[in-house]
Amino acid sequence: MGNTVKIYDTTLRDGTQGEGISFSVADKVRIAQRLDAFGVDYIEGGFPGSNPRDIAFFAEARNLRLRHARLAAFGATRRAGVKAAEDPQLRQLLESGMPVLTIVGKTWLMHVEEILRTTPEENLAMIEDSVRFLVSEGREVIYDAEHFFDGYLDNSDYALRTLEAAARGGAGNLTLCETNGGRLVPEVARIVAAAVGRFGGDKVGVHCHNDSGLGVAVSLAGIEAGASLVQGTMNGYGERVGNANLVSILPNLLLKMDRPAHCAPNLAQLRDLSLFFDELANLRPDAKAPFVGRSAFAHKGGLHANAAQKVARSYEHIDPALVGNRTRVLVSDMAGRSSFALKAKELGLAFDEKHPGVKALIEELKEREFRGYEYEAADASFRLLAAQHLGGRRTFFEVVGYRVIIERHDAELWAEATVKLKVNGETVHTVAEETGPIGALDKALRLALEKSYPQLCEMTLRDYKVRILESNAGSASRTRVLIESGDAHGIWGTVGVSDNIVDASWEALREAVEFKLAQT
Repeated sequence: MGNTVKIYDTTLRDGTQGEGISFSVADKVRIAQRLDAFGVDYIEGGFPGSNPRDIAFFAEARNLRLRHARLAAFGATRRAGVKAAEDPQLRQLLESGMPVLTIVGKTWLMHVEEILRTTPEENLAMIEDSVRFLVSEGREVIYDAEHFFDGYLDNSDYALRTLEAAARGGAGNLTLCETNGGRLVPEVARIVAAAVGRFGGDKVGVHCHNDSGLGVAVSLAGIEAGASLVQGTMNGYGERVGNANLVSILPNLLLKMDRPAHCAPNLAQLRDLSLFFDELANLRPDAKAPFVGRSAFAHKGGLHANAAQKVARSYEHIDPALVGNRTRVLVSDMAGRSSFALKAKELGLAFDEKHPGVKALIEELKEREFRGYEYEAADASFRLLAAQHLGGRRTFFEVVGYRVIIERHDAELWAEATVKLKVNGETVHTVAEETGPIGALDKALRLALEKSYPQLCEMTLRDYKVRILESNAGSASRTRVLIESGDAHGIWGTVGVSDNIVDASWEALREAVEFKLAQT
C-alpha cells in the first residue's frame, strides 16, 4: 500500500516500565501472537540481558511462527572507546535471534557531555559503528533518537548529524523520540517536517510520551508532517504517565486521517484487544477511554439518548462498530446478536444467527457480565459457554464436591485439597497437598483425571491473576480469577467469578482442564 504507516508496538518493553505493569513470559508470548494476528508491523519484545524474564521470552520467541509482524529486540549504541563488534550489549542483541534490532542513541548534547561524558564526535561514531555492525550481521536496524526534540531545540545541527550517522550506518528507520513528553503539537510538527525534508518520510518515525497529555496528538502530528512509522503502547502503558496510546492513535489514523496501515482490516477487534491487555496486566479497564471504553458511546436518557437512537451520528463521531464497540443507552443496556457474532468470528467459531440457542447464550452472557465475568482474555471459557448453548460441549467428568483445608504450624504453611468426581460412571476421590490452596486443588483435580485422560500430563498452569470487583464491599467483595494454562500446542485463558476466591479459582481450573480435553 502506498504511504502505508507502519505500526511499532513497544508494550512489552517500554510499556512494562509503567508503574504496576508486569507480564509473565506466557503473557508476553500470548501478547506477541495477538498483536501479530491484529496486524501490527513490529513488536518490540524487551531488552535482552536486562532481566531473566526478557531472556526467557526471547528464547521462546525464536520458535514463534508469526504471520506478519517482525519481532524486535531493544538495546543501545556501543560504549565509548569500545569497538562495536566487541561490545557485550550489542552481542546480546544479536544473540536474541530477533530479525529486527532497535538501538537508542543520544541526540541532545547535554546528554552526550554530562551523562555519557564523551565528546560529540565520539557519540556520532558510537551511533554509526553500532548500526553498521548490526546491519552487517544481516539484521534490520531501527534507530531511536532519544530526546530528539529537546536536542534539536538545543542544537539542531548536531541533532540532525546524529541522524545522519545512523543513516550512514544503514538504519532502516530513524525514529524521533519525544522522550520527556513535554513538547506541543506545533513544535513536533515543525521538527518532524525538518527531518522528513532531510531524510525522506519513508525513513522517519516518531515515538512520543504522554507527560503533557498530548502523546496521541503529537504522534498524529508527526505522521501528518510526513513520518511513516509510529511507535506506541497498547492502552498507553509506560513510564511516568505513559507512552502514546496506540489504541487511540489507530482509529484516528485510519478513520479520521484516512492513512493506510496493515492492521486496518482488523480495526473492529480494537476494543477486545484493549481489554485483553488490561486483563493480562490485571488492571481495571478505563470506562472513559476514547473509542474503546465502555462509556465511549454511552447515552444516559433524555435528549442525547433519543437523538442517538434515531440518528447515531448526531451524537457519535464514528460508528462504534468500526472499533468493536457499541452504542449503549444506559437505561436499557441491551446486547445484540451482532456483538456475539463479532466475538465468535474473532475466535474462529462457526456461528449461525438463526440457531435457537443464540438468544439464551446472549442472555447468559449479559447476566454473567453483570456478575463480573469478562471473556476478552478468557477465550477458552467463552468457547465452552458457546458450545453449551449452541451444541458440542462434551461432558468429561462431573464434580461431586471439593474441600480445601489450610494450616499453619509455626513458619510452615500448607494446604490440603480433596476432590470428588464422577469419571466415566465411576466415583474418584483424591487428596493432594501443596503450599497454597490453588496448587493443591489443581494437583488433586489432575490426580482424579489423569488415569482416564493421560493427555493432561502435557498441560501446565502458567499464570494466575486475581481481581477484586467490588472493593467497597470489603471482605465480602466479589472476586474474578483469570488462569492461563498451556501445553506444547498453545496457551488458553479461563475465568471464574465468585464471592469466594477459592471457588472462583476452582471454576477457572475446572474449565481449563475441560478445554484441554475438548481439544484432544
